[in-house]
Amino acid sequence: MDQDIRQAIAGGETVLGIELGSTRIKAVLIDRHFRTIASGSYEWENLLEDGYWTYHLTDIVTGLQEAYAELKREAEQKYGTVLRTVGSIGFSAMMHGYMAFDAADGLLVPFRTWRNSTTGQAAKALTGEFGFNIPERWSIAHLYQAILNEEPHVPQISYVTTLAGYIHWQLTGSKALGVGDASGMFPIDEASRDYDAAMAARFDELTAGRGYAWKLKEVLPKVCGAGEQAGVLSEAGAKLLDPAGDLQPGIPLCPPEGDAGTGMVATNSVRKRTGNISVGTSVFAMIVLDRKLTDVYPEIDIVTTPVGSPVGMVHANNCSSDINAWVGLFREFYEAMGQRADAGELFSVLFNKALEGDADGDGLLSYGYLSGENITGIEQGRPLFIRSPESRFNLANFMRVHLFTAFGALKIGMDILTQREKVAIDSILAHGGLFKTPVVGQRIVAAALNVPVSVMANAGEGGAWGMAVLAAYQKDREEGEELADFLERKVFKDAQAQEVAPVESDVQGFEAFMERYRQGLAIEAAAAEHLTEKGRG
Repeated sequence: MDQDIRQAIAGGETVLGIELGSTRIKAVLIDRHFRTIASGSYEWENLLEDGYWTYHLTDIVTGLQEAYAELKREAEQKYGTVLRTVGSIGFSAMMHGYMAFDAADGLLVPFRTWRNSTTGQAAKALTGEFGFNIPERWSIAHLYQAILNEEPHVPQISYVTTLAGYIHWQLTGSKALGVGDASGMFPIDEASRDYDAAMAARFDELTAGRGYAWKLKEVLPKVCGAGEQAGVLSEAGAKLLDPAGDLQPGIPLCPPEGDAGTGMVATNSVRKRTGNISVGTSVFAMIVLDRKLTDVYPEIDIVTTPVGSPVGMVHANNCSSDINAWVGLFREFYEAMGQRADAGELFSVLFNKALEGDADGDGLLSYGYLSGENITGIEQGRPLFIRSPESRFNLANFMRVHLFTAFGALKIGMDILTQREKVAIDSILAHGGLFKTPVVGQRIVAAALNVPVSVMANAGEGGAWGMAVLAAYQKDREEGEELADFLERKVFKDAQAQEVAPVESDVQGFEAFMERYRQGLAIEAAAAEHLTEKGRG
C-alpha cells in the first residue's frame, strides 16, 4: 500500500484539507479511499485584547504554515516523497466573526471572533427588522454593531469575510465563501442559495443615511455551493502555505467552509432529518430541517448545509475549555507527585470516573463559562464550581457535573427544537476530541437529548478531514451527483458507528441537574458583575 500512496502523492492524486479551529489548526492529506495518510497540527489560543476575543494575523499565518509543514514532513518520512501538488485543497475555520478590510486589503480592526458577545444591540435590532434570528456571533451583527457604535473604520470597508474566507482569499485571490459559512455571515435564501435579497435591501435601507460608499452585497464574499471550484492556488498562495517552495501553484480549491459544515460532512449528516453534534471549545448541534420552524427563536440559528439546505443550529459558546483546565490541574498534581502523565490516559480515567457518580451529581453545580453565553443571557464568562454543604463532593460527582454542564446551554436550545417545534430527528452523530474516550461522552449527550447518539470510527478526525472530503467532492464527483449520495455511496459505505442509547437514570439525572443549572444562572451573572477580569479595576 505504501507504494500506491507514494505514487498518489507524486501524481497529485491526494486531497488536502485544513481547518482552523479554536484551539488547534489541523491539516490532513487523504487518498482516493478517503483515508488520512498524513496530518499536521498547530496549537493556538485566542486572546482577549481591548475587550475583544481575537487571533493575530501573524499567528494565523504561522499556524497555517506549521500545520502544513508537519503534514509535509510526515508524508515524506512515511512515503519517501516530497509533497509538491495535490488534486484539490479546501480550507475551513470557525464560523462567524468579523474581518473587515479596506480597499488596500488592510485589516481595519483586529479580527473579532465568534466568541465575542458585544453585539447584543445589533443582533436584537436586526432580528426585529428581518423577522429572522440574527445571533450575536454572526458577521452581520458585528458589522451593524460597528455602525451603531459609529466606529471610524466603517466608511472605509471594502470587504468583510470570515476566517476561512480570509485564508482562501490569501491563497487564491478569490473573494468566495461556501454557502454554509456564508449562512453564518448573513441569512441565505434556500431557493437562490445566495444572500437573502430582501433582507440585504432592508439592511441597505437602515444604513442609507450614513453616507457609506458601499452596499452590503458589494462587500460580502461570493457564495458558492459544494462541488464548485472556487479558485486556484496562486504563486503567492503556494509560497504562503509552503515557504520552502515545494508546493506548486495551479491547484483547484473548493469553496471554503465553516466548522459547522465540515462537521456535518464528517458525520454524514447532510440529509434532511439527520443531525450531528460537534464538541470543542464551543459545542453546536446541527439538525437538517425538513420544514420551516413556526417561530423565531434567539436560541436557534438557521444556517445551511454546504449545499444550501436549511439547518437548525443550536450553538453554545462554552463547552470543553473548563474541563480541559481542570484536567490540566489534575495533571499538574500528578506530575508534582513525581509521576509521568499521559494526556489520553488522564482524560480516560477522569471521564470514566463520571459514570460512577450520582445520577444528578448530588447537588454539585458548575458553569464552564470562559466567555459569555447567549443562550442563557450571560454577557461575560466566569468559570464557577459550587456545592452545597450536604452534597457528596467526590471525584465521580465532580467530573460528572463538569461533563453535564458542558452541554447545559445546548440542551436549553435543543429542547425548543425537539419539544416545542417537534422537529423530527432520524439520527444524531457526534464528533470531537471529547468522544475519543469511548462511551462516556455519548452517554452524557444521550442523556441530555434523550436520543441515541452514534460516534463513527473517525470521530477524532473532525473538521479537517471533513474539509478534505469536500475538496474530494469538488475533484471527483460525477455529473449531477449530490453531496449526500457521494457521502453515503463512497465515503461512508463501509463506515462503522457505535451507538449508545439513553440510560433512563442518566436522563432523569440530567433533568434534575438542569433544574439546578437554570436556578443557578443568577449566581453566574453575579460573578460576572462582582468579579472583575484580571487587570481591570
